[in-house]
Amino acid sequence: MPVHTLDVTAETFEREVIEASRHVPVLVDFWAPWCGPCRMLTPVLEKLAGEYQGRFRLAKVNSDENPELAMRFGVRSIPNVKAFVDGSLVDEFLGARPESAVREFIAGVLPTPAELTRKQAAEAAAGGDRERALALLAEAAQLGPMSDAVHADTLEILLDLGRIEPAKAAAARLSPLAGQERRVSALLARLHFAEGGGVEPAALEARIAGDPGDLEARLQLARSFVARQRYEAAMEQLLEIIRRDRKWNDEAGRKTMLSVFDLLGGQGDLVSSYRRMLAAALH
Repeated sequence: MPVHTLDVTAETFEREVIEASRHVPVLVDFWAPWCGPCRMLTPVLEKLAGEYQGRFRLAKVNSDENPELAMRFGVRSIPNVKAFVDGSLVDEFLGARPESAVREFIAGVLPTPAELTRKQAAEAAAGGDRERALALLAEAAQLGPMSDAVHADTLEILLDLGRIEPAKAAAARLSPLAGQERRVSALLARLHFAEGGGVEPAALEARIAGDPGDLEARLQLARSFVARQRYEAAMEQLLEIIRRDRKWNDEAGRKTMLSVFDLLGGQGDLVSSYRRMLAAALH
């Protein structure tokens, strides 16, 4: 069998297609021995898989021997080529196609140079090398039109490093529509809290110990905790503000807690728990 081409069964599909596609695009060729058009298309796919030298892999599924896979992915006619990227089905085509059309299809699912560089940056960041990740993201920003994703990645790393001024510059490069994406809005909320979270918690905790009714110190402490991603401790302070004076500073306790909920994606056990406590405190 040609290099970068393999036969896949129901037992190996998860590993060889779904998981593998998180690293490189996988084209799945659903075929059968009796299918004439399959015998025309498969050699074209195998030739291109070898020519592209690992930029994608070709997985061949015999539909007759693996009917459960054909049913799972809605294969009603063959040949049927399905493209998987990052664990998901992203595109497909039916029937035999000339080589030029297959090349065009492959080009549509292969990552661009900017996407490849961004993925390298993500791997560097995951490995703890944030400086290399930032350098790769700067390179990716120059390579293609996916700048919002790159700027958001840059913003996240800079926030993790506590570099507020460069983070503000990265945020300023985001397009006006980028904030509508949940991940970006959460990062912008983190930046907002980080800008106001410069005071060390110990100094604020000392103020509160001397005067438990110092709501301004509690609000600053909550923001400082959020900037350090100590979300539960932050919400405890905000809840105490609401319990002591729910209308203080134009309901700053409640509004800040809602911002923290948004930052955490509005879901999860922690958010659910504090939503209930917030409702109890307000009523």
